[in-house]
Amino acid sequence: MRHCSKLKKLGKAADQRRALLRALSTELIRHGRITTTITRAKVVRSEVDKMITLAKDGSLSARRQAIGYLYDKDLVHALFEQVPTRYGDRKGGYTRILHTVPRRGDNAQMAIIELV
Repeated sequence: MRHCSKLKKLGKAADQRRALLRALSTELIRHGRITTTITRAKVVRSEVDKMITLAKDGSLSARRQAIGYLYDKDLVHALFEQVPTRYGDRKGGYTRILHTVPRRGDNAQMAIIELV
């Protein structure tokens, strides 16, 4: 039995997968909307939701965890300033995934992930 097999491997080694998720999360928070494959969008959704939950907490420990995960320190400061007013009453579901047309090169299913 494969217990605890919820982690999507994305066809990458652990360090490459972590770097990819960190980069996608950083860009999604910076721009508010990115285009990627559906599988990557579904995995990045949980990471961004965790970062927004940390920002809603607002403690020093949460801020240090977010700085350790995201690549841009100034982006973390902006995130911690804007999130409590933007998502203060929302209890989850901070992102939306919209399916788009397949990618032309390899016919991969594409999606737009955006902050609500």
